[in-house]
Amino acid sequence: MAEEHSRGHIGQCLSRILARRGDAAAFVSLESGAARTGAEFVNGVLSLSRAISSLGIGKGHVVAIAAFNSDWFLEWILALTLVGGIPAPLNYRWSKEEAREAVAGVEPVALVVDEGCRRWASELGDGSVTSLQWCFLMGEAPRCLYGPDSGLEQYVLREPMDDPTIHYIWAPEDIALICFTSGTTGRPKGVALSHMSLIIQSYAKIAIVGYTEDDIYLHTAPLCHIGGISSAIALLMVGGCHVFQPKFDARLTLQSIEEFQVTSLITVPTMISSLASLMRKEDEWAGGKSVIKVLNGGGSLSHDLISAAVLMFPRAKLISAYGMTEACSSLTFTTLHDPSSPLVETTSSEKVQGTPGFGPHEFKGICVGMPPIHVELCIEGNIARSSCPVVGRILSRGPHLMVRYWSSDKVKAPNWVKGGWLDTGEIGWIDGNGQLWLVGRNNSRIKSGGENVYPEEVEAVLLQHPGVSSVIVVGIPDNHFSEVVTACIRIKEGWKWVDNGYTPRESNQLSSKILQTHCREMRLSSFKVPRIFMLWDKRFPCTSSGKLKRAEVRNEAISYLRFLPSSL
Repeated sequence: MAEEHSRGHIGQCLSRILARRGDAAAFVSLESGAARTGAEFVNGVLSLSRAISSLGIGKGHVVAIAAFNSDWFLEWILALTLVGGIPAPLNYRWSKEEAREAVAGVEPVALVVDEGCRRWASELGDGSVTSLQWCFLMGEAPRCLYGPDSGLEQYVLREPMDDPTIHYIWAPEDIALICFTSGTTGRPKGVALSHMSLIIQSYAKIAIVGYTEDDIYLHTAPLCHIGGISSAIALLMVGGCHVFQPKFDARLTLQSIEEFQVTSLITVPTMISSLASLMRKEDEWAGGKSVIKVLNGGGSLSHDLISAAVLMFPRAKLISAYGMTEACSSLTFTTLHDPSSPLVETTSSEKVQGTPGFGPHEFKGICVGMPPIHVELCIEGNIARSSCPVVGRILSRGPHLMVRYWSSDKVKAPNWVKGGWLDTGEIGWIDGNGQLWLVGRNNSRIKSGGENVYPEEVEAVLLQHPGVSSVIVVGIPDNHFSEVVTACIRIKEGWKWVDNGYTPRESNQLSSKILQTHCREMRLSSFKVPRIFMLWDKRFPCTSSGKLKRAEVRNEAISYLRFLPSSL
């Protein structure tokens, strides 16, 4: 174990905040309208850390947090880590059953809630989670809602402290927090992340996105997700100014950008779509000119969404990141638009044509860019990086990776492979320039007629048709093919869906045959071309981080098609 003077701790950001934002506004709440200086925030963190320490909460103790975005949220996270505690942010969108399962899995000694999630105090504090001893309400005057006689209030003083010395304590295994996966492939899993992984991934964002102390950062992503918390820590480390909206709201986002002259924010595709939709209904809006950095995550952006983002934020560098909770956020970055470099203009659904070495079943995919310098990436079976591209499982190794999945038995997770590599669960390949191309998720693979079909590849082709707004491709069980490739389509405004038997006479009409022809013209292999197209007239279900819930769409498609006669 390293000596304390050479160990990283996310609480080390407090010194920077004092130095750069001591007397300046550093934290602004849109809900309350209140603002705190850097010194007030640091004092709050230190005061709270001493209060919870006095209760006996300390090294290795897990504390669950259920709250919307706020400076109080970050205050609790930092205060807990200072005493060696392990914060475990919960997703406020979970059902009671999902929350109970997650909390029982991490066995917290305490639960912290805000007014928006106060119901969780009674729902989780009914005795079913036996480890819970306390429940605290965060805010200007944090207090104990239930538990042993705490006296928390007498220790949390908002006045300047006589001894502002910052002391650091590390939890076992240097774990800084437990972040839950978004649950797109099953039940959310608690991922234990170290101080070093959070720090080094913050350095990556600072270097690549360009965060500085002059940034005014709008919190649009939930702090319970890795994208939101990792970007928040990066801004804490540089000493930027934070503007908090409790949860994403398109209208509030536009108003906040204009009012506070926001310079940076992060998005997911559904956020860009919502903002663009609102912009079309609004009068001319010029508030986006202050924004100079936009980091997108949670999925690739179509050409239309990139265009919409550039229209909203004409001075912004638009960067897209690919990552996962187990990697403490981003594995690769790619620049989609840079107003200072006219030559940088791409789309994340861009295709590769004629990649050598793939044969008749050539893989294409989505380019997600290159890794930062501390991230090792390779393709299983091609760790030595031969000159011929190989498609396979994407592996990663380095200080950015999780410590482990959180469980009481500490059994090694099955996705670690020989040599310390983490299997991301994604399929892809690396080109001659070192750029990573995603083909799809291994567990979303469709087996049709003996061939492997990755939905993401088919979706990227369909999204290039001007009439397609969004699409999810799934496999529907079939006796003959094993699974039938099925595309659930949402069409753009102004386009019409017509029956296959009808010959389209207008350019803004779509049908199954038209889209199948489009796929073939885009050189998609015949076995990958969807046999069934379903018109989807509502939004696709998403997680709170904006990721599509493919399994829900598949189940609904199966239920619908069960009552239709087969045409195969």
